[in-house]
Amino acid sequence: MPGAGAQWSGWGPPTETERLLHETAAAGDRDAMLDALARSRLYVLVARLHADTPGYAPLLTAHPDPVTPGRRCVTAHTSGTLPPWHPEWVFETIDLDELRRRWPDGVRWLVINPGTPYAVTVAAGPGRRRAWQKAHERSAGPQSDLLVTHRAGPLHGPLAHGLALGAHLAVNNGIVWNDLGATYQGYSTDRARLRHPWGVLDRAAYRETLEALLTARLVGRTYESVLQIRSTLAGRLGRTPTVPEWSAALTDALTRRRTPPSEAAEAHEALRLAVTYEGRLRADGALGVDERVDTLAAFDYGRAVNVVRLALGARLCDPHEAEQAVLRIGALAGQAYSSWAQFSLGYSLARAMNFDEDDRSGVMYEQSLAQHRVLTQDPNSPYRNIAWS
Repeated sequence: MPGAGAQWSGWGPPTETERLLHETAAAGDRDAMLDALARSRLYVLVARLHADTPGYAPLLTAHPDPVTPGRRCVTAHTSGTLPPWHPEWVFETIDLDELRRRWPDGVRWLVINPGTPYAVTVAAGPGRRRAWQKAHERSAGPQSDLLVTHRAGPLHGPLAHGLALGAHLAVNNGIVWNDLGATYQGYSTDRARLRHPWGVLDRAAYRETLEALLTARLVGRTYESVLQIRSTLAGRLGRTPTVPEWSAALTDALTRRRTPPSEAAEAHEALRLAVTYEGRLRADGALGVDERVDTLAAFDYGRAVNVVRLALGARLCDPHEAEQAVLRIGALAGQAYSSWAQFSLGYSLARAMNFDEDDRSGVMYEQSLAQHRVLTQDPNSPYRNIAWS
């Protein structure tokens, strides 16, 4: 059974989570250690047969303590120490407060990351578990909007490049960006996120969705067509067209194609959205005065990486299939863009345009801008450390 004695052979804590837990525990700072634990996503091992049972809630099972003979404990992992992918054993996500609420009677110890140099033993008697609740209240649970790198995962080369294309969503969810492993966000969550919004329930549907994303069919045909008209006009003019020039070229193209009025209105709305959000990106310093976005394919490529990772976590593909898919996505993105900044701007603009109607408050735009800044400016970002070409 994987997970009971996972071995870690890296040269340091795999992520900041393990470092913080190990350092605070070693210093004897119980409150700081619990705060770090409360901000972390934890994972418990479950047989896939049980996880697939409708209505099943994984039990917290006590195991022999791997360090102290005769003592029993509940074990859990943080994301950096998860054992390798296994077809019949999966991991469900849990946080410290849920552990507290579901804690089994008579068990007085919690061991985080057993069998690794970063194992932490946490007292779990009734009085100690009250401190878990206070830590949860202080932290508000696991963090999102966070760049998380696995130091033993791919950091350079084609696979790292491909995985980094999915970094916007990884940052949004506060999970590791460079991992193809045992889980993405937890087995049940991975399956649920494939089911909605993708409608993926099986391998065939996963492959169909992946192909649609790889051919950039889901980002919006109208959006891409409108941007392509501007790009073609820019090639003829030798400069970026003005908005009136672009609008006139769009009108001419729609007239030549005898586009129905409803579709023509949709195209002009796409132009308006592109102008609006490019203007906001310029005002916020993300897009240069003379820069423009020529394709939104980044949105489909970035989401494709995350669909692959979800499918791997949901056991709809195996690690080799997932790796080959990510490499393929990386190659396609390399043909569509010439830099990380261009890719990130394409992703950010597409997200803003696609969710405009649902983002009247501007929250999603601000999220996209923040992700773009983190990925293009943080010294630890893959976009600052992996060559684009």
